[in-house]
Amino acid sequence: MMGQVTLLGAGPGDVGLMTVRGAQVLARADVVIYDFLADPAFLAMANPAADRMYVGKSGAMHTMEQAEINELLVDQARQGKRVVRLKGGDPYIFGRGGEEAEFLAERGIPFAVIPGIASALGASAYAGIPLTDRKFASSVTFVTGHEDPSKVTTSINWKALAETGGTLVVYMGIRNISLIADLLMQNGRSGTTPVAVVQWATQLYQRSVQGTLATVAGIVETEKIEHPALIIVGEVVGSRRGLNWFENLPLFGKTIAVTRAVDQAGSLVELLGAQGARLIQAPAIRIEPPADWMEVDESIQRLGSYDWTVFTSVNGVKAFCGRLLALGYDARHFGAGHIAAIGEPTAEALLAYGLKADYVPKVYTSASLADGLAVKPGDRVLLARADIGTAGLRVSLVEKGAVVDDVAVYRTLAADFDVAALRDALTDGRLQGITFTSASTVRSFLEKTKAAGLAVDDSSCALFSIGPETSQALREAGLAPAREAGVHTIPGLVDAILDYYRSTRGAKHD
Repeated sequence: MMGQVTLLGAGPGDVGLMTVRGAQVLARADVVIYDFLADPAFLAMANPAADRMYVGKSGAMHTMEQAEINELLVDQARQGKRVVRLKGGDPYIFGRGGEEAEFLAERGIPFAVIPGIASALGASAYAGIPLTDRKFASSVTFVTGHEDPSKVTTSINWKALAETGGTLVVYMGIRNISLIADLLMQNGRSGTTPVAVVQWATQLYQRSVQGTLATVAGIVETEKIEHPALIIVGEVVGSRRGLNWFENLPLFGKTIAVTRAVDQAGSLVELLGAQGARLIQAPAIRIEPPADWMEVDESIQRLGSYDWTVFTSVNGVKAFCGRLLALGYDARHFGAGHIAAIGEPTAEALLAYGLKADYVPKVYTSASLADGLAVKPGDRVLLARADIGTAGLRVSLVEKGAVVDDVAVYRTLAADFDVAALRDALTDGRLQGITFTSASTVRSFLEKTKAAGLAVDDSSCALFSIGPETSQALREAGLAPAREAGVHTIPGLVDAILDYYRSTRGAKHD
């Protein structure tokens, strides 16, 4: 059975700009043949069982020649596979997608094309430059600054481009920018024409510079702007001052390390990224089931006998309630007992299992819960929490006369992460902040970095804490949090980070 090839445009770089249709096709692919993609999240969208084949080119470095790529597409399709040819930008705009489509058509290989947001559109939008404007430009022209090296003469009519006016977007021209600027000026375009150059468009490490045709080559050299970059020429570049929304995001240019477990860091990464931060994933912990479920199962069997069941985290809810369902029970098994939760996120996690918390302390700490929980002498209380839960909550409840079963429903273990990336960012001053979402992330992170010979100093980058217990763990290690979240949630932590950088703009951590 013959397979099919889909030529898919990944867009300009921001993973969020992948089309819905493109993501659907990636999820069903048998093989993904991809170009240079800076963000591995594109490949994470693909079917986990799909083969991944890198055939990218960067400048003069070619993993595979185009003729070989063409043959590879045909070979994989003839094996009956659903092949996705994943290309940056749009396949048909300087992406050689037309050549690949022609090759497939000539050999009778079924194919489809899913467009992507063209790099020019992404670069202009994220750099604050409208490509057309009724006042300045009624036309826009896309042109390559890197033609087929086998061609004897150029096919680009630079004189016509100079005389046409409007906006000119040059792809793959950064190495020839001096020549391109000279050709436009020699053919009549004024040397004062505004020019912007956008590198790594739409990505959190986007860089852009602005000049004129007469000055831009020198600026690019001074600022060390390199491939991949687009050149935008025209009066519309002047709009950039007021429309440059992306590079004006509160955390743009800031590099922040996230120490939360990989499978839980998504919301924090998403919120920080939405504010423009560059992220280094440094997951200091990982969450695992108990080594033995026996104690958990026994507590579930007698669940109806507890006056209170207390959950201190979302992890505890998921672990305990997941096991409850696995044993064939549901929410009815809690009987008449009450439920307490530390924090609204924990309470929301309970709702997903049909359970409503009877008590949530206003301050999201174990001490606040112990003080406010209405237990009477003789009440039976189940603490469903991590294996490393501190003794304070249990002791406080026992002092009130409660009979407490403290059951570890999950384990918090130290995790490995790329210390080298963290070291590089600290060494060259790129790392502005580190986030901590629990005392365990503090301890595990510091143990890992110390073992690797890396000293984390709160004078070189800001440390951000989600709450009092996390802050205390930092202080015990001789470190001071730059900010502690006022509301002990992920959004609260992000708000604290934003407040810090607003208040310290221009200071040592900025």
